[in-house]
Amino acid sequence: MSDASPYRELVVATSNPGKLLEFRALLGELPLSLRILSAFPEVLLPEEGDDYTENAIAKAETSARETGRPALADDSGLEVDALGGRPGVRSARYGGPELSDPQRTARLLEELSAAPEGRRSARFVCVAALALPDGRTTVRRGVCEGRILGEARGAAGFGYDPIFAPEGEDRALAELPAPAKNRISHRGRALAELTPVIREWVLAPERS
Repeated sequence: MSDASPYRELVVATSNPGKLLEFRALLGELPLSLRILSAFPEVLLPEEGDDYTENAIAKAETSARETGRPALADDSGLEVDALGGRPGVRSARYGGPELSDPQRTARLLEELSAAPEGRRSARFVCVAALALPDGRTTVRRGVCEGRILGEARGAAGFGYDPIFAPEGEDRALAELPAPAKNRISHRGRALAELTPVIREWVLAPERS
């Protein structure tokens, strides 16, 4: 290697510190130095649209092009069947950008207040995109099926984690130990699929 450091930089196209911590846990076995996008204030991400894949690709490609580094982005959402798939791709902005995560989860619980236990099925969806400055881009998708609980529980995680219980679990994602959550979460599944590509595209060139 020409660089004395064994680590390669990978830009994570997010300004969410909680998401960055989750990426670090999910990719911890790889010799990567993850950089949050706010370290590059000159990079302006495009407006988000109505499609997970398009959003993830746009964020990753913009970040790779503007920073000159490999970039990883994801677009995720919570799809609630009783709400016709809402909040979906708008999950992070559901109810308006001024709302906090607890306010957003409270709004969703209120909308589901009349839904019986058997009608609270939902899923988390994640599309993760890896883009290189040379123009290569690839995406992987992860899904975590489950249900919406009657109240927020747990202090770990972020977003809707306190009100979502994965299939086969009575606990919310926010109550699970990080290793258990990362094995079954939508983001964990998407990044597990993407890890071999990160090894090939980002890490292998440095070993040659």
